[in-house]
Amino acid sequence: MKKIILTAGLLIGLNTFAQDHYSGISTSNRVGILNANINPAELANLSKKFEVNIYGLSFNVANNKIAFSDISSDADFETLIFQGTSPVNARIDAEINGPGLAIRWQKWGFAITTKAHAKFDMVDIDPTIGNAITNDNIILNTTLLNNPNNQRLSGTSYGEVGLSAARTFFENDNHKFSAGLTLKILFPGSYSNFGLSNLDGTVTENATGAYLTTNSPATLNIAYSGNLADSFTNFDDYSKSIFGGLNGFAGDIGFNYQWKKGKDYKLNAGLSIRNIGSMTFKDNNNSSTNYVLNIQPNAQNPQGLDLSSFENVENLSDVEQILSDSGYLTQTSGQNDFKVKLPTVLSTYVDFKLVPKLYVTAYLQQKVNEDSDNDQITVPNIFSITPRVNLGFFETYVPVTFNEISGTNVGLGFRLGGFYLGTSSLVTALVSDSKQGDIYTGFRWAFL
Repeated sequence: MKKIILTAGLLIGLNTFAQDHYSGISTSNRVGILNANINPAELANLSKKFEVNIYGLSFNVANNKIAFSDISSDADFETLIFQGTSPVNARIDAEINGPGLAIRWQKWGFAITTKAHAKFDMVDIDPTIGNAITNDNIILNTTLLNNPNNQRLSGTSYGEVGLSAARTFFENDNHKFSAGLTLKILFPGSYSNFGLSNLDGTVTENATGAYLTTNSPATLNIAYSGNLADSFTNFDDYSKSIFGGLNGFAGDIGFNYQWKKGKDYKLNAGLSIRNIGSMTFKDNNNSSTNYVLNIQPNAQNPQGLDLSSFENVENLSDVEQILSDSGYLTQTSGQNDFKVKLPTVLSTYVDFKLVPKLYVTAYLQQKVNEDSDNDQITVPNIFSITPRVNLGFFETYVPVTFNEISGTNVGLGFRLGGFYLGTSSLVTALVSDSKQGDIYTGFRWAFL
């Protein structure tokens, strides 16, 4: 368990990652497959008749504890991530856009896309527990815990193939209305979840270590599948099992309006609901079990649960075994195959042309489900404003993003032909105390 939490802390400390994929370029008026990822209705507005996506890579990390000013060669990440008394929230998120093809034909637009996802999340983790496990049990004598939230450590990897279609339903010289739909075929790879809810207890430090007892029973979910059943501290385990067997479906639906002015638009607005669906994890080592956790002193453990027991644990089945052998777990339900819901979001945006070549975009992403649910892949709430200069072959933009986890961030990006490179946090990282970092790049080829 120490390695699980420690690895998360180290990854959060890296300064090459953030939490908003393709910020800025995905709402460009150079419309392509990236725009359709936000809203499938945009396929009816493709800038060219054909677009081939060669690759797209986006790596993201955001947290609410470690800032860039904290990072140094001798930084103690375990101490930094569990500083203060507020719960720890962090997201590590990687997205790979593989080969794809989009076609515009008369009033229609079509696309086939491929993606791979890998995520690791820390949700509402109590810093006292984290400190007691990772920092050699250094706490202040007796600490009371009363966290009604569901504290989660969760890892997920999966792949998808998207089939999209869009159509323009009305168009004249001034206005254009379109709608689109994407069906996603899902290939769940690996999953791991530790969810501890309603923890009311006491951590006591003495000469022999730190011990946890509960004042009232808590609830615990432990789930794992695929490579992450053995360990989710090694990110290689995510990449080895991104594409599993076909076992899930999801969908996006979107609508688009353009106030036209000549061959360009004065205003482009969209609304979409994305990732409506779930996937089922099936594997020989699958398990999802719900427990009641009641930690009281007994003959085997007269002081309660010794938190040092988790120092060398690498997977959740070992955590499960330690708690079970100590007599602290009572199973309430369990199953081998289990469903996990995708991060359903409502997205809306407005791109306004201020003067020729100069645009500004406002974008809002709002989650539909709660991140605290054990069967839920997480997603952040985001609002961004992006001024952009588009000279045709060259485009540059400055996204200003408001992230519910890491706060306000300012980035920078550009497009040169079909190649793009950007970040939503570089400027903030250089001039202020950002708790986020990211980078994305890709290449697509559009013609006719």
